[in-house]
Amino acid sequence: MSLLTHILVAIVALEHLYILYIEMFAWNTTGRRLFRGALPDELFPKTTGMAANQGLYNGFLAAGLAWSFGVDSPVWSSNLRLFFLGCIIVAALYGTVRSSRSIFFKQGLPAILAMLAVLLSRFC
Repeated sequence: MSLLTHILVAIVALEHLYILYIEMFAWNTTGRRLFRGALPDELFPKTTGMAANQGLYNGFLAAGLAWSFGVDSPVWSSNLRLFFLGCIIVAALYGTVRSSRSIFFKQGLPAILAMLAVLLSRFC
């Protein structure tokens, strides 16, 4: 796979590790700043457990993408990347429809670009 493909996949994985950190460990501080206006201030303490659960799922997505870097078979590495990037894209589309259009640009678009790079490096 090309260097660009590795970089794009790594960026998406790091983004989801950052989301894990915010949702699991910094929901009432950094999360409150980042989601200012999206949630009333009084809801942050009440939604800490829910946010941590979401963060855990983002960690699983990042772990799957990280796993793809350790697989020797280019086909299996590509398959793993396509699966986990696909999960991220579906989640971003759902979040875009149900929550905020900015989710598409923040999470969906990087995953789509990474997926396109994986597909291009696989089939070209």
